[in-house]
Amino acid sequence: MPLIKLHIQKGRSEAEVELLLDTVHEVMLSAFSVPERDRYQLVFEHQASHFRALDTGLGFERTQNFVLVEVVSRPRSRTEKLVFYQGLAAQFEEKCGVSASDIMVSFVENTDEDWSFGAGVAQFVTGEL
Repeated sequence: MPLIKLHIQKGRSEAEVELLLDTVHEVMLSAFSVPERDRYQLVFEHQASHFRALDTGLGFERTQNFVLVEVVSRPRSRTEKLVFYQGLAAQFEEKCGVSASDIMVSFVENTDEDWSFGAGVAQFVTGEL
């Protein structure tokens, strides 16, 4: 946990998608200090005609490399989120060739009782995690 969802335009290779997933995981580990095996990721690929992501008037030029990152998580501090945003922009640009202006992040927060990792148990509530 967190659960990371990447929304991208169809057309990237399997290797490019794997690199995006690995990179966001590395940034998440650093920003949130979670265990290495705390990896839950989904990729949603969209036809170009079904994918709109403008710039909210900020003047960004979006390209077909745009990535929308949804982070479903327990509450994170402002500092953790800012570290995540900055790290993701830097690492996506360096490792994946995705410009910082082609990255958008949205956090969806929930609580400990909203997570069960299996066996019909809420492990954050029981103290297993």
